[in-house]
Amino acid sequence: MATVAELFSAEEIAEANGLLTGAAPTEILRWGVERFGSRLTMATAFGPEGCILIHMLAEIQAPVRIFNLDTGYQFPETLEVRDRLMEKYGVEIDLVSAEQTTAEYEAEHGGPLYVANSDRCCHDRKIVPLRRALVGYDAWITAIRAEQSAARAQAKTIGWDAKFGLVKVNPLLKWTRRDVWAFIVSNKIPYNPLHDRGYPSVGCYPCTKAVGAGEDERAGRWAGQAKTECGLHSLDSSQL
Repeated sequence: MATVAELFSAEEIAEANGLLTGAAPTEILRWGVERFGSRLTMATAFGPEGCILIHMLAEIQAPVRIFNLDTGYQFPETLEVRDRLMEKYGVEIDLVSAEQTTAEYEAEHGGPLYVANSDRCCHDRKIVPLRRALVGYDAWITAIRAEQSAARAQAKTIGWDAKFGLVKVNPLLKWTRRDVWAFIVSNKIPYNPLHDRGYPSVGCYPCTKAVGAGEDERAGRWAGQAKTECGLHSLDSSQL
């Protein structure tokens, strides 16, 4: 059986990226649905961008499987957004969990591992479940934006994700934070209320802090650590 890399050549991905860079997000989503069909999926942490993409997928009636990586450390407000989105748009959003509960995981490691080794915690409770969730898919939709970080600024609208071995579709890559919130307000899209309380980016509650005025929108993620990504969207040279 051919691998995903054999099915989608670098030339085809580069051509798609050239065609779709600057295109409307719904056009990019329609391309993904037409190109990959049932082998296209979407991961979301219910950030404002993810909520927008769920709204758009519902609008174009795209039968894309949507899932959330439930680390066991998510804010209650985050999971409540999932409920509101499913009710509003009539979609299912699967929860993909690590094999161990947080209690089992902490017992094995002698306490919360996010304190002593947040990279290992992210790997075990996000990266490993994501690899499992992506089995059988050729492409995945993400909600990253270029202005969120230096690493994300190097991403492509359509790119090859060497880490997970499939095509990566980033419909909102060129949108600004202003674009995001204008769209949410005008379309009355449910969003995480923590964004109104000083949390522009929301991850797991032990590793997410509110940010001050003028700070980078991801400054509250792993605050005090030399870390801005959990590993899902860090890039290597084959993704540029």
